[in-house]
Amino acid sequence: MTKPGVIVVGAGLAGLACAKALREARVEVHVLEAGDAPGGRVRTDAHEGFLLDRGFQVYLTAYPEGQRVLDVKALSPRRFIPGAKVWRGGRLHTLADPLRHPVEAVSHLFEPVGGLLDKLRVLELRQHATSGELGDLWQRPQQDSLRFLRDLGFSEEMIDAFLRPFFGGIFLERELSTSSRMLEFVFRMFSRGHTVVPERGMGAIPEQLAAKLPSGALRMKVRVAEVWGHRVRLEDGEMVHADAVVVATDPGTAASLLLGMPAPRMNRVTCLYFAAPEPPVEGPWLLLNGEGTGPVNNVAVMSEVSPAYAPKGHALVSVSVVDDGGDADGLEARVRAQMTEWFGAAVSAWRHLRTYVIPDALPVQTPSALVEPHRPVRLAAGLYVCGDHRENASIDGALTSGRRAAEAVLLDLGR
Repeated sequence: MTKPGVIVVGAGLAGLACAKALREARVEVHVLEAGDAPGGRVRTDAHEGFLLDRGFQVYLTAYPEGQRVLDVKALSPRRFIPGAKVWRGGRLHTLADPLRHPVEAVSHLFEPVGGLLDKLRVLELRQHATSGELGDLWQRPQQDSLRFLRDLGFSEEMIDAFLRPFFGGIFLERELSTSSRMLEFVFRMFSRGHTVVPERGMGAIPEQLAAKLPSGALRMKVRVAEVWGHRVRLEDGEMVHADAVVVATDPGTAASLLLGMPAPRMNRVTCLYFAAPEPPVEGPWLLLNGEGTGPVNNVAVMSEVSPAYAPKGHALVSVSVVDDGGDADGLEARVRAQMTEWFGAAVSAWRHLRTYVIPDALPVQTPSALVEPHRPVRLAAGLYVCGDHRENASIDGALTSGRRAAEAVLLDLGR
């Protein structure tokens, strides 16, 4: 390898965004990725004609950094319906966005998921989250999300039936201990744009970023063993020197490479995929467990969102388990039993495709973690770090941190 201007360790969204910004400034950059494809935690596997995202993930079109660095139209985004269907009292109840689907929202106004005042308070939450400048949102007084929702006046029924599974599926924790700043940010994004997946899966996002790099700039299956200032030593013993090194790995690996940097606590999730002869519900809906019993938190029929997710004549069902504290070996059986309760005997024909157990899915975002919303990306002259653990735990946070790291590199290089 010839000496590059900058080495980026890791080809997740943060590393790719950093490399893209450096290349646009005409800095030579090499990206070293231990895996067999770019994306980090945002990957899509092709399996028996199905497209399986590594964990249920969505993209929010209002993400400001995404609007700057991605060609979202080229991803052929496929939208979810704003709102959700909530399993409660033995059946699914519809909660539609009153501003985007007013007729449907009014027709379901008295569904037994919270009271009328709760539904009005959703509009108050929207107004609160979308007011002011985005930068100011990260400086607002914060508390845990559960206390924040209670202080807004939501009933315990509304919290447990809708808000806990909805935000719990985003934060990957059902206690709602996540900072209210993060809750307001994601609700602002949901309110100002659309919830989508790329037609060919979430992995299309890093693939688009990687395609912007010149040939040879991205090296796959290259594992970095150590980082010393401007140098990295690869696992095979090769030593590579550069003017700067950016560590853009997952948080745990970053902490091991950058001695002295603490690793953030991480939330876990388990995602199970099933092939079904027919979709259990029609339409691109998010389904929430509003009863709080059983392992399942949320369900989506991905082939109803984008038909490309499944072969013709099949449906792809994604089931997310936020807290799988029970018997891991028996999880599929427990999930199948719960889905049978929801959808009946047809679930017996579902074929299990794959289970993704993701122990380090998302950095914990408690109020203490977000006291400093934009954490330093420059560790020393020539040594930098980026990832969603330096910003906020979202796709937008990862992209933003990559751009911030590139700006710090360019400043130090005098570019």
